Amino acid sequence: MTRHGVFDGTLIDAGFRLDVDARGAWRCSHEVDEEAAQLLSIWLPWCIADVTQGARVIAQIGQSLDGRIATASGASHYVTGAQSLVHLHRLRALVDAVVVGVGTVVADDPQLTVRHVEGDNPLRVVLDPRGRVPVERGVFRQPAAPTWHLVNEGVAGHGSADHVSVHSLRPRPEGFDPVQVISLLAEQGHRRILIEGGGLTISRFLQAGCLDRLHSVVAPMLIGSGRPSLTLPEIDTLDGALRPACRYFRLGDDMLFDLDLLDRDTTEA
Repeated sequence: MTRHGVFDGTLIDAGFRLDVDARGAWRCSHEVDEEAAQLLSIWLPWCIADVTQGARVIAQIGQSLDGRIATASGASHYVTGAQSLVHLHRLRALVDAVVVGVGTVVADDPQLTVRHVEGDNPLRVVLDPRGRVPVERGVFRQPAAPTWHLVNEGVAGHGSADHVSVHSLRPRPEGFDPVQVISLLAEQGHRRILIEGGGLTISRFLQAGCLDRLHSVVAPMLIGSGRPSLTLPEIDTLDGALRPACRYFRLGDDMLFDLDLLDRDTTEA
């Protein structure tokens, strides 16, 4: 139910019955507490998604009220709070692969592992067309999880460690084609995919139509300037704005907006 196969709509265990429809709405035979109910509501739509016919892709981004993910100098630890960090680690535990861009690895040196909840570490994928990420970064030194270094054809990657493999894609001036990245992962059996950062990488996957869901976590903080969460092509009127179906949940002091990008409109309601 978490990573592979198709969920048939009913879970029965020790007299406990959970019925789930195709969109993740659920009904339980027993009363559940508020925390359990929220977890079911957040995660069931993702867990039951059918990956037998292709990959499912989710992105997660944490931002301030004014849409910033970091200061101008790159400081981002931490915009969002402790419960949002747990949420991110739970998301990592529920995917096959976690994808980050070169800027995130250079600036933050993330581990990209599951530590705040139980679960297996996903494949770590570093998008680095020109081979800019230093080999000293943790994803290349620490064998906690298998790691892909994606570079342009003709660029030498960091494949000397046993847990790291180098994969090459056709170069483009604007960076990797998100569709090619998803296809490469899906061909290798990695069909639940998290695009974790940074904002530019998430924006490119969103613009390419590669995201099924977006978890936008908003903290009660005003940064005032700095790095924006999303950067998309300019639109002339609000008729061109994306209007995805949205649910929202409290994560401590933060607010999670769960956006279903398969159910969206670009016209005013």
